[in-house]
Amino acid sequence: MIDPFLTWLSANYVELLGAVLGFAYIFLSIRQHIFTWPVGLLTSALYVYVFLVSKFYADMLLQVYYVGVSIYGWYFWLKGNPNSENELRVSRMPLNFYFPVILVSVLLFLLFLFGLKYYTDSPVPFGDSLTTALSIVATWMLARKYVEHWLIWIFVDFFSAFLYGFKGLWPTVILFLVYTGMAVYGYRSWRNDLIKQDA
Repeated sequence: MIDPFLTWLSANYVELLGAVLGFAYIFLSIRQHIFTWPVGLLTSALYVYVFLVSKFYADMLLQVYYVGVSIYGWYFWLKGNPNSENELRVSRMPLNFYFPVILVSVLLFLLFLFGLKYYTDSPVPFGDSLTTALSIVATWMLARKYVEHWLIWIFVDFFSAFLYGFKGLWPTVILFLVYTGMAVYGYRSWRNDLIKQDA
């Protein structure tokens, strides 16, 4: 009974550690804690390896992007509001950002889909491209503390759980199902902060 578990653990310890850190990352982002970013950076570095081995190439590139955006978010949250001495606060995304954000999402999706379909052996090019494109946009929105980023994560996390189940990445499936629930909670928490600010 112990031997199979130890065998599984030795083969999947990187993914398991990434999943544990992933839980911490989401919890910290809900709390708007600055440690969101260093923990996210380490989580992403581990998942670069996990997704490379599993042939989720777009998700692997996404993790590389996360490493970079973690540095950006860390700086932006520390810098705060450039127009005041206050820390960066939760806000709604400006209406004039919606069209560019949607356009960037569609272009990224098409770019990843083309690359994965014709230049890799990815078994799920459509799903991998969709979640990758939306995740890039949502993480940038998190760095700017736009409350709407949680709505994107609710969809992406739930959809991703099915993709990872297809590849047998069960710790990651559990992680992303929990992510979905935490994203719902995160949206409610940030929205309540926004209501208090507006009041």
